[in-house]
Amino acid sequence: MPRRTATMLASTLMLIALLCAGVFIPVPYSELSPGPTVNTLGEHDGEPVLQISGHKTYATSGHLNMTTVRVTSADYKMNLVEAVYGWLAHDNKVVPHDTLYPDGKTEEESTQENAEEFSQSQESAKVAALKELDIPVKSFVIVSTVSKDSPAEGTLHAGDVIKAVDGTAVKVPTDVADLITKHKPGEKVTFTIVPAKAQAAAEKENKTATQTEEVTITTKESDDDLEKRAIVGITAGIDHTFPFTIDIKLADVGGPSAGLMFSLGIYDKLTPGSLTGGKFVAGTGTIDDDGKVGPIGGIEMKTVGARDKGAQYFLTPAENCASAAKDTPDGLTLVKVNTIEDALGALKDIRSGRTSDLPKCTTK
Repeated sequence: MPRRTATMLASTLMLIALLCAGVFIPVPYSELSPGPTVNTLGEHDGEPVLQISGHKTYATSGHLNMTTVRVTSADYKMNLVEAVYGWLAHDNKVVPHDTLYPDGKTEEESTQENAEEFSQSQESAKVAALKELDIPVKSFVIVSTVSKDSPAEGTLHAGDVIKAVDGTAVKVPTDVADLITKHKPGEKVTFTIVPAKAQAAAEKENKTATQTEEVTITTKESDDDLEKRAIVGITAGIDHTFPFTIDIKLADVGGPSAGLMFSLGIYDKLTPGSLTGGKFVAGTGTIDDDGKVGPIGGIEMKTVGARDKGAQYFLTPAENCASAAKDTPDGLTLVKVNTIEDALGALKDIRSGRTSDLPKCTTK
C-alpha cells in the first residue's frame, strides 16, 4: 500500500475512533435551552391561567408572558459531541451537571423542590399584587416542614399554625427559632398551635380558626459542628388567607421565577384598563411578599424564548441585567426592575409610548 494512502487511511480511522469516543463517552454536563412562554393574561391548555372569583375583574389586552428554561434530566448522559455542539450553539448553554443537580439530587427530588418553589412563588405573587392594591391579606406563621426522625415528628405537622412558643406570640418565622434556641438541648418547649386540619376547615368556611392546642416537645442538640443549639426539627414559614379566590392554573412548570409576571397579571385583572396598552411584554423574576424582585437562572435562555414568541420588552431583575445585556436578542428591550412598583412604572411608560424613560439594562 502506498505510504500516502496508508497515512490517509490511518487518519480516517483515527477520526472515526475520535467521533465514536465523542458519541459514546459521557461527560458531566447538562444543557439549558429556551422553554415555553405563557401569557399570564391568556389561556393555557384551554383554560385561563389566572382565575379570580369573589372580586370584580376587568378585561385585559396584550401580553404579560412568564418565561421558562428547558433543562436536561438528572439521569441524562450527555456525550462529548453534544457538549461541544451546545457550547457552540448560540441559543443553548452547557453547564456542569452539579450546577443543576447538586449533591447527587435525583430527578424526583428536583421536581419536588421546583414544585414547592413554584407554589410558594404563586402565594407571594398574590400577596405582592394585593398589597400593591391596598387589599388586606391575613398572614400567619406555620410549620413548613418537619424533619424525619426529629423530636417534632408525629407531634407537629406541616400546615399547623404556630400561635405562640412558650406562651410568647410569634409574628414572623424567625420568632420561632429564636424562642426555641433560648432553651438548652434536652429542655422542653411548648407550642400553641391551630392544627392544620382545623385551619383548613375554617378557611373553607371563610372563618377564623379558634381551636388551639398546646404541644410540648423535648428539644435535642443540633448537628451543627460550629454551634450546638436546641432544635425540635421543624422549619417555620408564612401562609396567607386571601379575601377572595385567586387560582393560577399552569401545570408542568416549576421554580420561583414566574412570581413577578404572575403578580403583574393579577394586578392587571383587578384594575380597569390595560397595563401593557396592548404591547407584548415578557419577563421573569422571583418576588417576595413585599414586592421585591429577585434574580433567576437561565436569563439568556429566557430572553431568547421571549423574543422568538414576539416580545418587544422584557422585564429583567436588576441583578440579572448585566448578564442579559451582554447578548440581547435583536428587537428586544431589556427593562431593569427591582420591585413590583418598578415594573408597574415601566409598564406605564410602555403603554404611553415614553420608551426613552425606561430604565434599560446595561452590561455594567
